[in-house]
Amino acid sequence: MHKRPFGRTGWQVSEIGFGGWAIGGEWGSVSDQDAEAALHAALDHGVSFLDTADVYGNGRSERLIARVLKARGKGDVTVATKAGRKIQPHVSAGYTPAVLEKFIDDSLRNLELQALDVVQLHCPPFEVYYRPEIFEALDRQVAAGKIRAYGVSVEKVEQAIKALDYPIASIQIVFNMFRQRPAELLFDLARRRNVAVIARVPLASGLLTGKLRANSQFSADDHRAFNRHGEAFDVGETFAGVPFDVGLQAVEALRPLAPQGATLAQFALRWILMFDAVTTVIPGAKNPQQAGQNAAAAELPPLTDEQMAAVRQVYDRTIRPHVHHRW
Repeated sequence: MHKRPFGRTGWQVSEIGFGGWAIGGEWGSVSDQDAEAALHAALDHGVSFLDTADVYGNGRSERLIARVLKARGKGDVTVATKAGRKIQPHVSAGYTPAVLEKFIDDSLRNLELQALDVVQLHCPPFEVYYRPEIFEALDRQVAAGKIRAYGVSVEKVEQAIKALDYPIASIQIVFNMFRQRPAELLFDLARRRNVAVIARVPLASGLLTGKLRANSQFSADDHRAFNRHGEAFDVGETFAGVPFDVGLQAVEALRPLAPQGATLAQFALRWILMFDAVTTVIPGAKNPQQAGQNAAAAELPPLTDEQMAAVRQVYDRTIRPHVHHRW
């Protein structure tokens, strides 16, 4: 597993990480046994960056990570969590230094750590980025030793650009073959500021695995069933905001472009790693097989200019009209 520098922190993290949303909830049922086995498999394959959030299963994802790391030792593993989405209603006024400190304390207990490696504001309302006192409160948490670094998880490119006004360590944003806009401006700005980029939703909620079909069914507790139109949270988190039928059409155009011997999912992950501004990409996994296959994408050779251009053509022709102007 190759490693990349995590912004200005001086840390090195695996270029393929582990996204902890699916083992927390809202992706259908995953047993504790399968979730822990998936984490162990990822770590066995050299993954050293785990991303989670306090709202993933109301702390379940954090607690599962804690159990696995307690069993094997944390070592050089970097754990990033998120805070803010517990605020209801989720409005700017709900973000206060005291509320954030409580969330940080809760995550410290869930993860059984003395200090959190990275705390990310969890897709806060845009107004929060115009409140320097919130970022100053995070600075105080660093000074107090409760967190080592902080960053933001954003929905829109414009939010990420505004966040660069503050001394953040990282930006997490949806970036994949179906959501290419971050590469146009944001990546260059992040590189200049030495800010890490965490690419989330890398497989467009499973679309880019190539395993979904028009008649695919999802359980009622799976966001791919209940958030198709943004009913629960930003629609861009589900299938990357691409209409399901359009995504299936694009997948068929992408399928023949995959390198020989690679799955479509591995091709999609390797495509993301072609952008050197990306620090780590965080696919989820519900079982050890998925975790191992995700990690193996790091060993694929670089894609050719022809492959990169062909992916862009599929995006421009099929996907761009639906997503490019929105996020």
